[in-house]
Amino acid sequence: MPAMHYNQATFVTSAANLAACPPESVAEVAFAGRSNAGKSSAINAITNQTRLARISKTPGRTQLINFFGLAEGRFLVDLPGYGFAKVPLSVKNKWQEELEKYLRRRQVLCGLILLSDIRHPLKDFDRMMIDWAVQSDLPLHLLLTKSDKLKRGAAQNTLLAVQKELKSFDNVTVQLFSSL
Repeated sequence: MPAMHYNQATFVTSAANLAACPPESVAEVAFAGRSNAGKSSAINAITNQTRLARISKTPGRTQLINFFGLAEGRFLVDLPGYGFAKVPLSVKNKWQEELEKYLRRRQVLCGLILLSDIRHPLKDFDRMMIDWAVQSDLPLHLLLTKSDKLKRGAAQNTLLAVQKELKSFDNVTVQLFSSL
């Protein structure tokens, strides 16, 4: 497989709902996780760009499904977060509905990057996402984000505990991650 050129990623479009997403013609890898888990920061770090995906300290900043094109004709997809967000409940419910539609219906989705804050790993909804990915036979890579916030030993202990919890799942991998 040829090398991926993530540093050439460009913003393509934002979609408020599944119908507004680009045509299903190329493979997509989606970034999912709780609000403020670091999804946009991870995309910026992976692409070595500081302003590709908009970031904020305010939970719930990403309110649309954002598509970033790679030179190889693939998409990285930044999904709205789930859980706490400083938005009305009706908005959160709409995000939840569109997130579920995207995950269940998008035929070109070929992988999921799940981000979980290492200080609060694997909340109930994270586990639901993992179970769904396993049942859907969709490869999932868990990034334990903000690993720089813990001392090295504590971060390693959390990583080992999460790996132990997930060892029975096929197609699920996990690693420490910091966007710094």
